[in-house]
Amino acid sequence: MDIKAVLFYIFGLVAVYAGLRVVTAKNPVHAALHLVLAFFSAAAIWMLLRAEFLAIALVLVYVGAVMVLFLFVVMMVDINFDKLREGFWTHLPLAAGVGVVIVLEMAFVIFRTFITPEASANGLVIPAGSSNTRELGRLIFTQYVFAFEVAAVILLVAIVAAVALTLRARKDTKGQDPNKQVLVKRADRVRIVQMQSEKVERGESA
Repeated sequence: MDIKAVLFYIFGLVAVYAGLRVVTAKNPVHAALHLVLAFFSAAAIWMLLRAEFLAIALVLVYVGAVMVLFLFVVMMVDINFDKLREGFWTHLPLAAGVGVVIVLEMAFVIFRTFITPEASANGLVIPAGSSNTRELGRLIFTQYVFAFEVAAVILLVAIVAAVALTLRARKDTKGQDPNKQVLVKRADRVRIVQMQSEKVERGESA
């Protein structure tokens, strides 16, 4: 067993541990930090597989931007943990069923790759003088362009849904109306009042 295999198993175990802690940690901040650790471990595995572009994109996009945003949101939002745990056992059968389906799908892909490695390596041979980043872009925009466009549409729908959920009307929040701010006049904000001056007698406290 060479050093690459040893590092692969080490990073894989760290990623599995971090993934388990993401879903089992009671503190959301700890869960977010373990998710950062899982991303770094996955990026290290990509580096071992000589996929430098994917590793750097994973660190810059997810760890450098998305996870920082998640962490700030979790730290600033007042989460009622008791209310979140109320429906845990109610939704557990559905969540377990979805998890089993995902595990079976991943196992099918992994076992098929190991049984017929020539099927997974078809079209992934990098010619001399090229790079894996260039070949990845060529495959995305030629062979997998439909899946790429579907993923883009799903992400767009997710962004619209997140904005719609965030901008829903709430009684406990205060907001500003930009239209009223633009149309405001000086007379609406400042009022000049004329008052007669009062003379204070000498020796009398003001």
